Amino acid sequence: MLDIRYFIGSIGFFTLASRALTVVIGFQIYQITHSALSLGLLGLVEAVPAISLVLVGGYAADHFNRRRILLITRTASCLCALGLAFLSSGHQTSLPGLYTVIFFAGIARGFADPANTAFEAQVVPQHLAVKASSWIGSAWIGCLIIGPAVIGFVFDAFGAIISYSVIGAWFAASLICTLAISPKPQFMPKNKEPLFKSIRLGWRFVLGNQALSGAMALDLFAVLFGGAIALLPIYATDILRVGAKGLGLLNAAPSLGALAIMVWAGHQAPRIMTRAGRNLLWAVGGFGISMLVFAFSKNFWLSMAALMLSGIFDGVSMIIRRSMVRLLSPDDMRGRIAAVNWVFICASNELGAFESGMVAAWIGALPCVAAGGLVTLAIVGLTATLAPALRRLRFDPHTLEQKI
Repeated sequence: MLDIRYFIGSIGFFTLASRALTVVIGFQIYQITHSALSLGLLGLVEAVPAISLVLVGGYAADHFNRRRILLITRTASCLCALGLAFLSSGHQTSLPGLYTVIFFAGIARGFADPANTAFEAQVVPQHLAVKASSWIGSAWIGCLIIGPAVIGFVFDAFGAIISYSVIGAWFAASLICTLAISPKPQFMPKNKEPLFKSIRLGWRFVLGNQALSGAMALDLFAVLFGGAIALLPIYATDILRVGAKGLGLLNAAPSLGALAIMVWAGHQAPRIMTRAGRNLLWAVGGFGISMLVFAFSKNFWLSMAALMLSGIFDGVSMIIRRSMVRLLSPDDMRGRIAAVNWVFICASNELGAFESGMVAAWIGALPCVAAGGLVTLAIVGLTATLAPALRRLRFDPHTLEQKI
């Protein structure tokens, strides 16, 4: 149990830092450029290395020591935060310099994400898989709330240099927690397969499992078109007029909603998995409706409420998808399957940010978010029709075995 706590601490501090970094870098770039397109490019700069390397990262997670990979990537993230602080210390901040550091942060993420997902299975026993998903998810969501909220006030009071220094300290704390986890036995293939053949096997497994591929694709397209996080600097500055403090609170609102559902799920998680596929579809549909409300809101507190509601639905979705990846993955392929999952996640988040920035620059932020909510609802209906195996997916609440 002690190692599980260290693992949760590692994820928690890393989430504090990475989420706070998103707030600061987005607000700083919008201050410099006042351009929605620049915010979209920020997502693209991180997405390119993360998506390009995450499959290689999955191969590495199955063939090399996962704990060591995490130690290296946590160190790299800490150095990136310090690099951003250095760039912000000059008389005129270099925009290409900021993008370059975020590019290197994306490289680290490409190796860290699949290793972290696979390493969880070594730290957490099988019988605690779903409960641990809610514990880890609660810590993750709690830090998603605290990081943006705190860093918004820090940025307003002390500026970018101190903000990036605080973020670097959080990355360092994550590194220390990872180091405290005792080395774990890891299945290693006796004969290492060629890189591209190994990656292809991971994709083949996911694409051959309609429930897994359907859930990943559902999340990909819902967040790709329905997410609004990348546009929050525009809402905070030009629509709601609440500044950096308000931006931090808006960023924290979805996480506050997700935390509420995670706390509940800590006791009820197996019940969510009883009809996992149906519940996932309803949750993503609720997310789309929440985005529609947020799109048209001109009131700060109504916007906060809509974002909190989106977080509740996203929290249910995250518990189900995280548990599905754990329960439906064979041990010797966890890293590669996790890598495929992270391809979908990276594409939805970072490419979604790029898509939001491009569309908002074309038609405006409000129509962009509203259209995204409508597209999300259409995607739910399409997935329910085309992926019956996902729609019917069920697990026994006691054994967590899939029910056929």
